[in-house]
Amino acid sequence: TENTFQAVVSTQSTGEITAAVKVLLSHKADYKALTGKDAPAGGKAPTQLPTMTDPAAALEAQIKAQGDKVRAAKAAKASKDDVTALVGELLKLKADYKTLTGKEIPGAPPAKQQGKQKSKPAPAPAPEAGVTRLGLEAKKSEDLAAWYTQVITKSEMIEYYNVSGCYILRPWSFAIWEAIQAWFDAEIKKLGVDNCYFPMFVANSALEKEKTHIEDFAPEVAWVTRSGQSELAEPIAIRPTSETVMYPSYADWIRSHRDLPLKLNQWCNVVRWEFKHPQPFLRTREFLWQEGHTAFATRKEAEDEVFTILDLYHGVYKELLAIPTVKGRKTEKEKFAGGDFTTTVEGYISATGRGIQGATSHHLGQNFSKMFDITIEDPNSTTGDKLFVHQNSWGLSTRSIGVMVMVHGDDKGLVLPPRVAKIQVVI
Repeated sequence: TENTFQAVVSTQSTGEITAAVKVLLSHKADYKALTGKDAPAGGKAPTQLPTMTDPAAALEAQIKAQGDKVRAAKAAKASKDDVTALVGELLKLKADYKTLTGKEIPGAPPAKQQGKQKSKPAPAPAPEAGVTRLGLEAKKSEDLAAWYTQVITKSEMIEYYNVSGCYILRPWSFAIWEAIQAWFDAEIKKLGVDNCYFPMFVANSALEKEKTHIEDFAPEVAWVTRSGQSELAEPIAIRPTSETVMYPSYADWIRSHRDLPLKLNQWCNVVRWEFKHPQPFLRTREFLWQEGHTAFATRKEAEDEVFTILDLYHGVYKELLAIPTVKGRKTEKEKFAGGDFTTTVEGYISATGRGIQGATSHHLGQNFSKMFDITIEDPNSTTGDKLFVHQNSWGLSTRSIGVMVMVHGDDKGLVLPPRVAKIQVVI
């Protein structure tokens, strides 16, 4: 064989050389399979190969050698026809072995049985009579996150949207927000608060005016930087809150103590581009809320209002949502950035054993009036001295709906307090 190979090398093309190499390697593999050792070098094949007296052992050796040929052909990316021919010869040898011995070649996979299909996993057990998959499949005590998602989607309160962290409030949940709006709006109007609306866009220069305030919101601020294909000369922020939107106008409107108190509220949306895990109602990138912004001549008037509003927030949870809350004051670290102090109503989620912020009422002191130059003439001064006004801000959002779901919902689904339920009776 090696003599033949040497002749081919000296006279033939590359393709013929490759074919000859394959033949040589095949014969060497056959030799090793039969003898258990490598073929002797030197260019001459032995005149006679050793014989094997056990026919089964001889067939095993041939099957092994043929298997090596198949693998070599596949590794060399031989044509499909060549590989098919080699495989056919291998299968024939295996069939001969089974005929001779009555069993499969050792190490071979079991032969496929005709007429039998692959076993399939047992189907999930059918629901009990009267039970459908329209109900909840997760239990509140076992998997709170899955339970919460199923409650708000299967009750048709929320529809997921194709922008992460943004959700569609369906009529069932928006009706609850309207009930909260109606109750709270009526109460703040009794206090002399008027509704208004300011734009949602904030100039970068306005945000820069109050760096201490915006510092806490900076990671969450969403920016508009382009109009069509053109870059804006100055990026414009989408409001995370409205102090820096409203207070330049307050500086223009407030000139005298007769202009006070100024009490405005707006029902609007805000955007805070949370990078933590968003959760419908509880932590979303866009949400609905009311935000009140008031200005007073004296600190006492402002502080009194802070606690009056806090009582109203407590009333929203108690009177409408049937949720007990605790009124308190935030720590210095937790208070509203730029404010003097922050008060809060906090709920309790028994399923997690944790508290949750329900609404906040902030006393801003004179921090923002000094920044935006919101002043009045001192009525007791004869020299025209200026006084900085005292301000508050306070807000309640659609988070309240999520708190309600977490507190009252059970393993059967959504439970609504009757004062906010759109439908009272189903027959």
